[in-house]
Amino acid sequence: MRLSDIVLLLNSLWFGGAFIQFSIAQANTLKILLPREERSNPIAPTLAASVAFLGGMNLPIGLLSFYLLVARPLFFQPVEAQLTLFLFFSACHFSQFAYNLPVLMRGGRVGVAYWPVLKGPMLRIFVIDAGLFAANLAVALQLAIAS
Repeated sequence: MRLSDIVLLLNSLWFGGAFIQFSIAQANTLKILLPREERSNPIAPTLAASVAFLGGMNLPIGLLSFYLLVARPLFFQPVEAQLTLFLFFSACHFSQFAYNLPVLMRGGRVGVAYWPVLKGPMLRIFVIDAGLFAANLAVALQLAIAS
């Protein structure tokens, strides 16, 4: 299995998992985002429902990764197409990683605001998105150098 195949598989699993987390397990996501004392806040159900959009955005990215891995469509054969798509996947992971950086710089959860980036599930998300950003970028760089 080539590095690009491994990265596509990891993309598929990660973005598919994000769909499940945000669109199907909304109540669980709410527990990650809100401190216990704020979960009875009247706005909490709206927040839980709104994270479904995050899952909706992650699902097609995961499906695209899976499709490219399994079907190897003709349009994905040229190096330029592969380079473009791995840069796209890298940007997807970077955006999710980068939006946690300001939260991390503030020290994570501040009172009832934000979420704890340096512990629990958010740390795992932060680290995996950073790793997959780098992995997708590495494949893109490898393709650029080889072409």
